Amino acid sequence: MANDTDFTGKHVLVVGGSSGIGNGIAHGFRERGAKVHVWGTRANAADYDPADGSELSGLGYSCVDVSDPDAIEGAAMPFDTLDVLVLCQGTVVYKRGEFERPGWDHVMAVNLDSLMHISRKFKPQLLDSKGSVIIVSSISGLKANIGNPAYAASKAGAISLTKTLGQAWGPEGIRVNGLAPGLVDTKLTKVTTQSPERLAGALANIPQRRMGLPVDMAGAAIFLASPLASYVTGHTLIVDGGLSL
Repeated sequence: MANDTDFTGKHVLVVGGSSGIGNGIAHGFRERGAKVHVWGTRANAADYDPADGSELSGLGYSCVDVSDPDAIEGAAMPFDTLDVLVLCQGTVVYKRGEFERPGWDHVMAVNLDSLMHISRKFKPQLLDSKGSVIIVSSISGLKANIGNPAYAASKAGAISLTKTLGQAWGPEGIRVNGLAPGLVDTKLTKVTTQSPERLAGALANIPQRRMGLPVDMAGAAIFLASPLASYVTGHTLIVDGGLSL
């Protein structure tokens, strides 16, 4: 029987794969035989601490500032061929910083603008492989997000971009899908996880009564990149334990 989630011989780039959800996705593909490269924000892979959810062993690494379109254009291609492009970069500014121009501009540059710039950069390789793109957004793109207008708007834009690229590139053989995680235990959610009262309130609203883990997101990403999802494109899969119901 064929193993539709065997990625042996495939090449995968995970942007934002140095920590959190992206790191979980990167290792999910690596464990299934793929050669995986990640982009992160620190100068070297050794600058990351596994205790912070950044395990880079077995992964290739490049430092690329995705908020800078010129840096994206100038970044080296990690492989001669590319089968799966996972766009998991993301940032957030707390304390109402996104209501001010610097915070808004930075979050939009990382969370939305870079999605298009990177997708365009790697499109020729994905055309050759008839590969797939996976855009990681958030359920925050489906509703209001108190205190974080740029984060919510950027994630809504990511969901729309997934649909639009899925429609535009489908005839060329490239599938574009997305993930919308709910509350996942990463460094970006420490504002919730480090407050027992806030965490208890959050878990009470999740039917499965637990936070998501990066490995949960990896399973969904692997499905979307696999032949099991060969007739799926332009779709964002909600992976939130029922939080958005």
